[in-house]
Amino acid sequence: MANHSATKKDTRQAAKRRDRNKYYGKTTRNAIRDLKATSDTKAYDDKMPEVASMIDKLAKRGIIHKNKAANLKSKLAKKKA
Repeated sequence: MANHSATKKDTRQAAKRRDRNKYYGKTTRNAIRDLKATSDTKAYDDKMPEVASMIDKLAKRGIIHKNKAANLKSKLAKKKA
């Protein structure tokens, strides 16, 4: 690693982004897991839009690929049906 101040700053920023992205990803994975474990259809219908929104945000931020987001949402919708 170079000893330039800009490189040191970039390293700090990358670490912050990595931690933030890990948090968003883990939170969404937990929400998906909880949604899949739900057996009540009413609760499933209530939670589904929130989880879909979380998945869309991950794709928008570039944490996951847009096709992966579509696949996740599709599988959740199929489980509901």
